[in-house]
Amino acid sequence: MHADFLTEAMEPLLRWLNVTGLAVFAVSGALAAARKRLDLIGACFFAVITATGGGTLRDLLIGAPVFWMTDAVPVIICIVVATVSWVVPLRFWPGRALEWLDAAGLAAYAVYGAAKALQYGITPISAAAMGIVTACLGGVIRDIVAGVPSILLRHELYVSAALVAAGLFVGLTGANVPAPWPMVIGAVTGFALRGAALHWNLSLPPHPG
Repeated sequence: MHADFLTEAMEPLLRWLNVTGLAVFAVSGALAAARKRLDLIGACFFAVITATGGGTLRDLLIGAPVFWMTDAVPVIICIVVATVSWVVPLRFWPGRALEWLDAAGLAAYAVYGAAKALQYGITPISAAAMGIVTACLGGVIRDIVAGVPSILLRHELYVSAALVAAGLFVGLTGANVPAPWPMVIGAVTGFALRGAALHWNLSLPPHPG
């Protein structure tokens, strides 16, 4: 499908997916900092690296201007969200709030990353890969900086959920399914798969060793 069509037909929902991914990943980063008893500046730092890490690598790989270098709004969103999240006491957050917020960000960013890659003329399979990178890298950076085991090393469906979200979006777009259904179906299915993994501890079979 032509990039011009993607830009025209999907731009409104793309903006919402981007803001959603930014906000929920920023919250997850700020919560990780709060659990480590860091100060407000530390929470803002965690929020920014979590929300922008995957998109930064995506933009570098597809030859796009790094999104938060050309527009201050993403950083402002991260700082505002982090401040609010840090001020709210941890006891008011549900026990698995970080995981569920991360799931929402994963689904939104997987679709958004794949869509942006298609807009820049990236082939479908590579665009789906960029969706996975966009969705997963921020959480990986957050966990590494926080000194906790990376989400990728846990026996959970994580990358698989991003793959399903990005793959469905790219496949349905290639099949000329009208907007916004490829985005909606991809994001909802990816979130549902990640949510099912959180609720029922679903995972793929590990390597037998």
